Amino acid sequence: MEKSNKPFITSEIQDKIATLTFYNPASNSFPSYQLRELTDKIEELSKNKAITVVILKSAGTGAFCAGASFDELLSIKDQVTGKKFFSGFASVIDAMRRSPQIFIGRIHGKTVGGGVGLAAACDYCYATDKAAIKLSELAIGIGPFVIEPAVSRKIGKTAFTEMSLAAHEWKTATWAKTHGLYAELYEDDTRMDLELGDFAKRVSEYNPQALIAMKKIFWEGTEHWSELLHQRAEVSGRLVLSEFTINALNQFKKK
Repeated sequence: MEKSNKPFITSEIQDKIATLTFYNPASNSFPSYQLRELTDKIEELSKNKAITVVILKSAGTGAFCAGASFDELLSIKDQVTGKKFFSGFASVIDAMRRSPQIFIGRIHGKTVGGGVGLAAACDYCYATDKAAIKLSELAIGIGPFVIEPAVSRKIGKTAFTEMSLAAHEWKTATWAKTHGLYAELYEDDTRMDLELGDFAKRVSEYNPQALIAMKKIFWEGTEHWSELLHQRAEVSGRLVLSEFTINALNQFKKK
């Protein structure tokens, strides 16, 4: 059962490990205010030198993350507002990239669009067999522009191309592991959580200075992303105003 019918983002700290949890009753999709809140939480945790590991998870037993809020996408009426919305995902990914902490993703269920970007921005991901992935953006007239750098960095440009063009197709969790998005895959949440907890504790006990140095190496060559991701947000913000996208979003909402 969900903890609440209301959206929330919480952070809990135990020893050197922070657990960052997000929830939205609409399949854990993200409206802009929750993207800002998630970014703020990541920035806040990044300043805590006592924390070396952050576990990113969502609440509930359904989807890990359904990406952007369709309701909010339909409410966008100009390019400035569009860029601002998609910059929300850009800011979250960039905050994870710049954080000195190691991010471990807990991907318990299906994830779409921006949710795939969040998984890709983690340094290490645990997942279950239910954690299928899809980049559906082209099907609604936009594209996975903002999350592309993070996703391509993890699974490669060829696999990203395959996912993007097969916009109606779910890729299995096994496919995601084979292509490098997931590091570990389990049949059920219980086993996954046990293994994830042990791994997080082990990593948290490493030399903090060594972890910070390794994090920089993991993300080497991404120093320009703060600018790039927001440039990509501008492209999505323009396309979301197209007649094609408005019609497609309305059709999706009727399903």
